[in-house]
Amino acid sequence: MESSFDHGSPTEPLPTPPMAASSASPLNVQKTRLASVDGTPLSQSEITLPIRDRRSHPSAASLYASTLSPPGSRSQSPAGARLASRVNSGSVFGGLGSNNALALEGAGDSPGDPLNLICKAFVPHVAVYASDDTDQLLGEKGFDRGLWQLLRPFGERIQGKVIIRDSNGASRTYEDYSVHFVRFGEGLEHPEPTTGGLKKTLNGSLEKTTGGGKDEPSSRGRTLADVEAVVERHLSYAEDSAPAASQSPIATKHGLDIDVPSPYYSLYLRRLLSGLPIAPHEAFAHPVACVIAISSRNPAPIETLRNLYTQSSTGDRRLPNWVDSEYLRYYVLVHDEESDDITRSMSLFDQMKRNLGLHCHLLRIRGTQSVATDDDSIPLPTSEWMSASEELANIRRHDDQDDLEDQTRYIYESDATAIRTFVREMVTQSIIPTMERHVSVWNDQVASRRRGVAGRFLGLTRRWGFGSTSKSSSATQGSGSNYDSLGFYRQDAPEAIMRKLADYAFMLRDWKLAYSTYDILRGDFSNDKAWRYHAATNEMAAISLLMLPQNLSAKTRAETIDAMFEAAVYSYLTRCTAPYGAVRCLILGIELLRLRGGSNIDDAAKWGIRLIESKILGPVGEALIKERLAVCYASRTGLGTQQLGSRRRKSALWSILGADAWLAQSKYIPAQRCLNEARRMYGDLPTEHGIDKFERASAFMLGIGQQLNEKLEADEHGEESTVQDSDQVDEESEVLNTRGRRISTAGFPGATAPPLEASPLMSTGHGNSQEVVDVQGPTDDFG
Repeated sequence: MESSFDHGSPTEPLPTPPMAASSASPLNVQKTRLASVDGTPLSQSEITLPIRDRRSHPSAASLYASTLSPPGSRSQSPAGARLASRVNSGSVFGGLGSNNALALEGAGDSPGDPLNLICKAFVPHVAVYASDDTDQLLGEKGFDRGLWQLLRPFGERIQGKVIIRDSNGASRTYEDYSVHFVRFGEGLEHPEPTTGGLKKTLNGSLEKTTGGGKDEPSSRGRTLADVEAVVERHLSYAEDSAPAASQSPIATKHGLDIDVPSPYYSLYLRRLLSGLPIAPHEAFAHPVACVIAISSRNPAPIETLRNLYTQSSTGDRRLPNWVDSEYLRYYVLVHDEESDDITRSMSLFDQMKRNLGLHCHLLRIRGTQSVATDDDSIPLPTSEWMSASEELANIRRHDDQDDLEDQTRYIYESDATAIRTFVREMVTQSIIPTMERHVSVWNDQVASRRRGVAGRFLGLTRRWGFGSTSKSSSATQGSGSNYDSLGFYRQDAPEAIMRKLADYAFMLRDWKLAYSTYDILRGDFSNDKAWRYHAATNEMAAISLLMLPQNLSAKTRAETIDAMFEAAVYSYLTRCTAPYGAVRCLILGIELLRLRGGSNIDDAAKWGIRLIESKILGPVGEALIKERLAVCYASRTGLGTQQLGSRRRKSALWSILGADAWLAQSKYIPAQRCLNEARRMYGDLPTEHGIDKFERASAFMLGIGQQLNEKLEADEHGEESTVQDSDQVDEESEVLNTRGRRISTAGFPGATAPPLEASPLMSTGHGNSQEVVDVQGPTDDFG
C-alpha cells in the first residue's frame, strides 16, 4: 500500500526531557520523565545533542561544550522574538523596511546568532607581551601559556556597559562589547609579491622582523580544512556518544529551527571567524593595544618594561613595516598577593605611572594554583574564540591521552573579579578613547580629502601619476601608486591609513563611516591592481552597507551589493587563490541578507547556491550550507491563507538535499532532522502542490528515508548486543532504546507518528524489570 507524502498530520508537540539524573533514585527519574509527556515542545538545541552520555565523561564534555550546551537557544528570549519578527515582517516583495538596530540591540542575548558572531569576530585585538618572571608566576598557577591564557576568556565579554562615540559625536551604549587577547607576534600572514623573483627577499626580510611568526599565506587554506575537521569531530561525537538518542521518536520528530541556528552551523561560523591573521590587506587583527606586563618578583622592573617596549618597537620582536607601530602600550604590574609585599608593589606602581604615563594597572592575584575543592574557586571560562587549529590540537591531545581526567582549570573568585575590573578599565578608559581619537584624526586629515568633487579629482591625478605621495624606496608598479611590489602598502601610505580608519570604524560599530571609507578605497585598490586589498575591501563594504539600519531597494542590491560581492569573490578565487576569503564573504552576506527579510532572502539563497557551486567547501560545510538554505527559504513568509510568495517548496527541496549530504557522511542525527523538515514543509502544502505527483522526486525522498532507516536499525542492533553483554542495564538508556524502533517515520514524510508510550518500565507486583512491549507494529514502514 502506497502512502502519501502530503497527508501526514503535522508533528505533535514534543516533551522536554529532564536534565541529567542527579542523586534521585532511578524510579523517581523514570516518573519524572513520563510525567513530562504533555510538556512544552523541545528546542532544537535540546534534542539534537546527547546530554546524559556526554556528561559521563567530563574531560570529553569540556572539549565539546560548544555543541553540548550550544549558545544561542533563543526560543524564549526577547531578543530572539525581536529578531524573528523582523525577519518575518515586510511585504512579499520586500516593500517594508528592516531595522538592524533592533537586532544589534539584543545581539548579546543570543550568542549563537550569526549577527552576534559577526559583531564579536571583528573586535579590537589586544596583544600580550609579558616578561619571563610573569610567565613563571602564571605557570605556577597552572597556566603554561602565560598571562595571555588567563586573560583571553575575560576579554570576550566586557562587564557592564561600554559607551562609544561615532564620527558625528553621538554616543551609543553596548552591553555586549568584547576584545580578543592574542599573543604578541603570532598569526602573521606574509604578503605575496607581485613578481616571483622577490619572494626570497620578502621571506628573508620578514623572518628577521616577525619574531617567530610561522604562518604563510597558504595557512588560510588550512583554516578551512581545520574548521571542517573540528565540526566533523563534534558531529561524530554526537553520533557515537548516544546512538540510542538518535533513534528515539523524540529526536526523529524534530525538524529545523528557523529562529535558532544549528549549534554545528554556529560552531562552523565561529571557527571560520576565529584566529584572524595579522595580514596586510586588513587591519582587524593588527594590535590596537599591547599589554606589556611584569610581575612583582622582577628585580629591575622599570628597566624590564623599557626593554620589552624596545623589543616590540625596534628590536627583534617588532612587527613588519605594513603594521602601524603606533599602537597603545598598556603597562601591567602583576602582584602576587600571597608572596610579595603590597607596599613595595604600590610604590613601584606609582613609579610606573610617573615614568610611563597613566596607561598602567596593578593586577593583584594569588600566586598559588586553584583546584576544584577550594571554597572560593570557580572554573575558568572556556574561550569561545579559539582558532580551529587550536581546538583541533586540543581534541587530538585528549584522544592521545590514556586517562580521562577533566582538564578544566580553576581560578580564585577574587582573581576573576580583579581581572574583570582590569579588562573593563583598560577597554573603557584607554582602548576605546584611543581608537576614537585615531578615527577622528584620520578622518579629518586623510579621508576628508578624498570625499566630494575635489577628492575625486585628486584620485584621477593619482591614477595618471601626478601628485604621488609614496614614501617607499622600493619599486612600485607606477609612478602614481603607493602599492609596493612586495605586495603591500606601507603603514604610512594614505591607502593603509584609510583601511585602518574603516576597520576601526567597523570595530566601533560606526557602519556608515566604515562603508563610506571602504567605498573610496575600492577604486584605489582596483587602479593599483592590489587584488587582495580589492577583494577584502569590497567584502567589508558590502557587509557594512548591510549592517546599516536602512532600507535597501532591489536596484541598490543589484547595482551595489551584488556588484561588491561579485568583485570580492572573483578576486578572491581567480586573482588571489584565496578560498577562505570567498567563503567568509559569502556566508556573512547570506546571513545579513536573510535577516533583512522579504526579497532579500532570494538574494541570500542566490549567493548560497553560488557558494555551493564554487566547489570550495568541504563535505561538512556543503551540508551545513544546504541546511541553511532550507532555513533561509523557510524564513520567507507569504501573504494570506495561501501563503502567496512563500518559498516552502524550495525550503523542502534543500532540506532533502541536506539530508542526502548528511547521510553520505553517516551523520544520521542532522540527516533525520532535515528529512523531518522536508516532510513538514510538504505536509503544509495543498495536495495538488505537494510531491506525490512527482514520481522521481517521491522515489528519491523515499530512498533517503529507507537508507536512514537501515543504517539506524543496524546501529540499534549493535547497541542491543552491547547491552546484552553487560551485567547491569542502565534504566534510562532502556527507555530510549525501547522507544527507538520507529525510526522509519522520519524518512517517510506521509507517515503519522504514533503517540508516545507512557506505560511504566517496572512491574509493580514483584519489582522485576521487564521491557516495554513494542505495540507499534512492524518496524519498517516502507513495506
